[in-house]
Amino acid sequence: MNIKTRLAFQFTVIVAGILLFFSVLTYYFSYTSQRTRFREDLLDGAKNSAILLVNVVEVDSSLLKKIHQSTISWEKEEIVITDSALHPIYTNNTQYLSDNEIRINSFNGEKNFFSINEKDGVFYTHHLKNKTYYVFVMAYDHARVKNLSELRHILYWCILFNICLSVILSYFFSQKAIQPISRIIKSVKAINSSRLSHRLNEGNGKDEIDQLAITFNEMLAHLEIAFKNQEDFVSYASHELRTPLAVMIVESDYVLSRERIQEEYISHISALVKDLKSLNSLLNSLLELAQINKYNDIQLSGVRIDELVYSAIQQVKAKYLNRKIIPKIEYPENENDLLTKGNSGLLVIAFKNLIENACKFSNDVVTVEILVLGKILKIIISDTGIGIPPNELNIVLKPFKRASNVKFKNGFGIGLYLVDKIIELHEAELKIYSVENEGTRVVMQFNRMD
Repeated sequence: MNIKTRLAFQFTVIVAGILLFFSVLTYYFSYTSQRTRFREDLLDGAKNSAILLVNVVEVDSSLLKKIHQSTISWEKEEIVITDSALHPIYTNNTQYLSDNEIRINSFNGEKNFFSINEKDGVFYTHHLKNKTYYVFVMAYDHARVKNLSELRHILYWCILFNICLSVILSYFFSQKAIQPISRIIKSVKAINSSRLSHRLNEGNGKDEIDQLAITFNEMLAHLEIAFKNQEDFVSYASHELRTPLAVMIVESDYVLSRERIQEEYISHISALVKDLKSLNSLLNSLLELAQINKYNDIQLSGVRIDELVYSAIQQVKAKYLNRKIIPKIEYPENENDLLTKGNSGLLVIAFKNLIENACKFSNDVVTVEILVLGKILKIIISDTGIGIPPNELNIVLKPFKRASNVKFKNGFGIGLYLVDKIIELHEAELKIYSVENEGTRVVMQFNRMD
């Protein structure tokens, strides 16, 4: 059973249940109201009969019977009037009011209502001159039976008609309610790995269907990023790994093509080791690139910016043993002013790449300066190396793109791209100032933690 049919069925059952409930209530209150009115009429008749027989001296049993027979009364009416010892002093048309029933339905008190089979009855106590008389009146309420029969007939057809109407309306209602979901299903079916940029209509974003579309679009955005990163990684890896591997294979085949002297083997193996180290460095860069690309929402915590800078400097010094890397920092009175929200692992990668680039492309001192300027933490990494051509400052931030004047230096063009991505994830600012053959200055600005 699909959702549309299930909704229609549930709506019909609810409507039928409500109609049945209110029909039962209507019938019950109509029944009790008419029965109460009829019993009150019986009580009035009992009082009048007692007054005529007991209070009026001129009226005896025979005359009272004639009055009852000549008066339009209730259908199948029964009347019994007794003295205090329950001895009948007047009876008329008795059917159910036998001596046994009179004793059963006589109670202490002024009045009591009872029913025997299809008839309603009343017991009434009448007092006159210290004497007590009991009056029993019973009758069949034909009008009530007829009215209730008509009411049942009306309620039956009303329930039947409304259930049929609810079936029709619930079908159209469920169809209308399911339309947004049907549209979503149609849109989702049109999405595949090559159309991840497609998005669902989010409407006004207020109801549950719109929230579902928003959530699905967010999931699509994450999937699109994941697929794009996967494609980029495969593209980068195939582009950068194919050539060095092919060169190593060709060179190895050439060396093995004939027997050579020991020095030639040593020379080849040394070159191969050098190429493998370069390839290992490339793989590490690619893995870092893939790691950075998968981040969309990173976990940030309070970190000391100076500690991260010193950690990056120590890592770079292990590679450039004789290079001077000078940190410059004016510590504020409150050391908490050096705190920022960030991911320590990613920030160390960014700082290390920038310091390593400064060491790689210059032969002089590299300075790393940390400034606290109000709400801003500024980090400046400077060198006096070969610099970057001014028209290539934006190009070097793209993956596998390098400046035209660094072809003689080892590298893959991934470092600055990683730095730019990390700074972007931290909602910080990165600026590069460079003059060719004079040096480069990289400025990063972070928001200080309150």
